[in-house]
Amino acid sequence: MNRVETFATLPMWVGFVVFVLIVLAVDLYALGGRRAHRVSSREALCWVFAWMTLATLFGGLMWWWLDATLGRAVAHQKVLEFYTGYLIELSLSVDNMFVFSLIFTYFAVPMELQRRVLLYGVLGAIVMRVSMILAGVWLLSKFQWLFYVLGAFLIFTGLKMLFTAGRQPDIARNPLVKFLRSTMRITKDYHGQSFFVRIDGLRYATPMFVVLLVIEATDVVFAVDSIPAIFAVTTDPFIVFTSNIFAIMGLRALYFLLADMVARFHYLKYGLASVLVIIGAKMLAEQWVHVPVHWSLGVVGVILLASVGASWVLPARAAEHAPRSKAGKSRSGGLP
Repeated sequence: MNRVETFATLPMWVGFVVFVLIVLAVDLYALGGRRAHRVSSREALCWVFAWMTLATLFGGLMWWWLDATLGRAVAHQKVLEFYTGYLIELSLSVDNMFVFSLIFTYFAVPMELQRRVLLYGVLGAIVMRVSMILAGVWLLSKFQWLFYVLGAFLIFTGLKMLFTAGRQPDIARNPLVKFLRSTMRITKDYHGQSFFVRIDGLRYATPMFVVLLVIEATDVVFAVDSIPAIFAVTTDPFIVFTSNIFAIMGLRALYFLLADMVARFHYLKYGLASVLVIIGAKMLAEQWVHVPVHWSLGVVGVILLASVGASWVLPARAAEHAPRSKAGKSRSGGLP
């Protein structure tokens, strides 16, 4: 059974958090993150390339430091764990794009406002994932039998995803949406980028606020799957944290790059479900069968490439593209 320990020092943790905050500040204040505008494919591609480059450089910097302090064998092992974890987290986070697209369509969120929603969604996701990772690390350090529970949970989640891959969630029946509609004053239309407005002396939430909360709740659901998955690769909390953050930070740009092609990846969910089942089985069998990290990286990569390739080559079943609801058709935007 893997032990929960890390090579990272306190300055490394603080340095990485400061780095993330600086990048977010640059995006928010220097690159127009606070200004509503439609994200072009070129802008999204630049950000995707930037985050993937930063993740690659981070892994290289980690290898250089570990090679000089703990030896080459440890450097190879930890960097492989980071890249494998990053690939797993990024691929599982891609599943968020399908739900993001449904949420934005249902609430008819204008393209120029989607960037602001996802920016604040990323900030909330970072806080929530840090809390979940720290809680998971503490629990696994106290109760190592939880590895088997997480493994069984991932297998269950993967099988469930396989059987429901062709279905779309009904946003109108989402418990959070129903709760907010019944307990808050919500405007019918959007008011620019504002989350709250005053009308006749009363404070109203705008659909922007509802969308943000639904996005945050969605990330919590996906984090419950993705965070246990990386524990099958590494129990080092620093690698779990950094790989998660790089995946989350790159997801927003990846969404805008692939937003118009989300429906095209109709077999990707089957690939992601298979990854969850395999990772869960790896966790359950870890005590008897040790699977090298580079094998895990190769298997995940092959499955994802195969599912993406199948999506491009094979036509989707008609039922998967059939509209589930007439919601989100309003040209003016706002709550249906």
